[in-house]
Amino acid sequence: MAASRDTPPSTRVVYIVDDDSMVRRSLSFSLATAGFATRAFASGRDFLDAVDSLGSGCVLLDIRMPDIDGIAVLDQLATRAQRFAVVAMTGHGDVHTAVSAMKRGAQDFIEKPFSNKALVDVLTTLFQALPAQADADAEHRDAIDRVTKLTSRERDVLRGMVAGQSSKTLAHELGIGIRTVEMHRTHLMATMGARSLADVVRIALTAGMSTADR
Repeated sequence: MAASRDTPPSTRVVYIVDDDSMVRRSLSFSLATAGFATRAFASGRDFLDAVDSLGSGCVLLDIRMPDIDGIAVLDQLATRAQRFAVVAMTGHGDVHTAVSAMKRGAQDFIEKPFSNKALVDVLTTLFQALPAQADADAEHRDAIDRVTKLTSRERDVLRGMVAGQSSKTLAHELGIGIRTVEMHRTHLMATMGARSLADVVRIALTAGMSTADR
């Protein structure tokens, strides 16, 4: 891992993930000149090993790297930290790879070679949106945590509630009594900290549950 700069939490931090040492040094210098703090990583593995201890920021992620490439890093970030805005760095004209990166969670991509101005413009835009994204990610994680506390049967009932099914319809579909369905509804609402049916549906949808999960 390359050297890093110690910065206060409020500073805009850019994490540079690239196996080319010259690229890391050049980007670190140009971004520091533009007022960003930087921390550089020589591989996708180095970044993933450190990611749980990193504060919120933007990630400049090279897609073409040996061992663990940028696509694999994005796949792992999707199941781990959610407090980063990722800019994929791709080769000129490599549109397919850029699209693949964005499908996996990258917020933007920039083609090499790129100008300092183009990079700063992209990062400035992403940092402006990062607080809202962090809030949305925190809400998503909280919703998932609430849903995972439910029993398997309660999740069955929850899916039916999201689908707008009545207790009678759910009871018939699940092969249980209506009073049992109502009991599950009451208990899952308490477990999820929901005060109303609208709360239940909102939390379930925020967690990523849909009628397609049935």
